Amino acid sequence: MAHRVHDHQSRLPVAQATVLALPPSNQAKDLRPRWTALDSLLCGAFAGAVAKTVIAPLDRTKIIFQVSSKRFSAKEAFRLIYCTYMKDGLLSLWRGNSATMVRVMPYAAIQFCSHEQYKKLLGNYYGYQGKALPPFPRFLAGSLAGTTAAMLTYPLDMVRARMAVTAREMYCNIMHVFVRISQEEGVRTLYRGFTPTILGVIPYAGITFFTYETLKKLHTEKTKRSQPYPYERLAFGACAGLIGQSASYPLDVVRRRMQTAGVTGSSYGTILGTMREIVTQEGVIRGLYKGLSMNWLKGPIAVGISFTTFDITHSLLLKLHQMGYFTH
Repeated sequence: MAHRVHDHQSRLPVAQATVLALPPSNQAKDLRPRWTALDSLLCGAFAGAVAKTVIAPLDRTKIIFQVSSKRFSAKEAFRLIYCTYMKDGLLSLWRGNSATMVRVMPYAAIQFCSHEQYKKLLGNYYGYQGKALPPFPRFLAGSLAGTTAAMLTYPLDMVRARMAVTAREMYCNIMHVFVRISQEEGVRTLYRGFTPTILGVIPYAGITFFTYETLKKLHTEKTKRSQPYPYERLAFGACAGLIGQSASYPLDVVRRRMQTAGVTGSSYGTILGTMREIVTQEGVIRGLYKGLSMNWLKGPIAVGISFTTFDITHSLLLKLHQMGYFTH
């Protein structure tokens, strides 16, 4: 019996040590996977690259019409696509897409990442931590995200526009565009059209993110499902892109005219001057809204794919974190 008591006492410290070794409950919670800014950057970059590559031929066609005085129609747009294909081959429809990728990947990464951060900041400020933001902060978060991304990546947008409207012989690659513009037109030219870009981004990004977040919120309230299906995300993104791009489209035309003035022979210097010249020569609808119907086709597709890809990649990364493939 003494042996049994001694044996029992000898095992007791081991049990106590095991209990003391367990992490406190609050530390256990910290072991759960957390979403970081790097995750948002990666998902945003991938989402932007996929979306822009899909609609690159339509985007290039729209830019060509925006910077010329030719009358736009769906028939003429698809004729241009066909003639470009017959003359220069299939890959010519993606001319300038390398510049687009160089721009859109950091742009989308910064936009999505900053949107997540602005939502947290505004949520803390308005007292909605971890909850859906009310309408105005929701719009403000989108506008701030778009403005931040546009400010940090604007010269790349200028380069992409130049490559889209010029022949292959004029610019060999992205660096060649930077060098020629800097030497022949001055470094300030890289920021020509910056003001209309920011003025257009504020309503565009604000309305786009606001619409998408609102539709997701309404969907959750109606269906009681926390996450929409991929085709539902695509539809929400398409609606968001349609409304957002329609609201800011005239400033997009002005921006493209100012960006490509150096190679089209025009002298667009100010926003109002550019608008006045476009309206005088081409009219309001045929000038400031030229190519809008093309945007109604490509815009919803691009935004829908972008938001859907971001959300799906977001969910995939979270699962990988939970499975222990990544650690922070």
